Amino acid sequence: MTVMTKPISDASQRIEELGRIIMAYSEVTERLQESHERLEKTVAALREELGDKNRQLERRNRLAALGEMAAGMAHEIRNPLGGIQLYASMLAGDVADREEPLQRVRKISAGVKRLEGLVGQVLQFAREIRPNYSPVNLSELVTQVIEWTQESATSRDVRCQTSGPEDLIVQVDELLMGQAVMNLVQNAIQACGPGGCVRVEFDRGEKSREAQFHLAVSDNGTGVDPAVMDRIFNPFFTTRETGTGLGLAIVHRIVEAHEGTITLRNQEQGGARFEISI
Repeated sequence: MTVMTKPISDASQRIEELGRIIMAYSEVTERLQESHERLEKTVAALREELGDKNRQLERRNRLAALGEMAAGMAHEIRNPLGGIQLYASMLAGDVADREEPLQRVRKISAGVKRLEGLVGQVLQFAREIRPNYSPVNLSELVTQVIEWTQESATSRDVRCQTSGPEDLIVQVDELLMGQAVMNLVQNAIQACGPGGCVRVEFDRGEKSREAQFHLAVSDNGTGVDPAVMDRIFNPFFTTRETGTGLGLAIVHRIVEAHEGTITLRNQEQGGARFEISI
């Protein structure tokens, strides 16, 4: 009787090789699937980023057009205002001995000054902003802003808190950035009720995004109505009974001039949060 061992051995070897091939194929397939999922996530992130950039470009173009129109109107308004103020001053001298007419003239002058202030804000919004970059300690800039707004905060019983590195040197236009942060802090103070709190937080930017720093101003007020959030940086748009609606538009232009971004969102715990990344 003859025992056939070699064919059986060859068959076992082929089965083992086939098993290794199947395992290798499975590993390659798994790696391809993982690569495909990573690519899908990357594409989704890029699409989202592209959508954000397109929205920012659309807003920039819209604001540029509004700025040109506003500048033309402001110049046309400024000239007759000067004449009205001149004649009001002359009239005040003529009625200086009559209290009631004098009070009316003073109201006219006060109205003219208010309009002149509005025209100045419009021109500031419309003009081209070219930052004068210099090394600035962001912590000192924020501390200054808190000092400048302290009287307003105290009068409304609002606390202001800051959080960030003590020695964070950034390249910005100190005057422009100070104005932007101060506008945001003032808005946050006005959004708070008595006993409210405003927080200014800042830190170093993410190297992957090439940002120098991130700065956030938040409050614990009622937040912003989601229906108007897309218009919050538009010039002349305001949710308050008083105000010109130019403060946040100017902040947006300052941040944009620094090649940065500013976003707004409502916090889960209540209140609004403005975030600047430059």
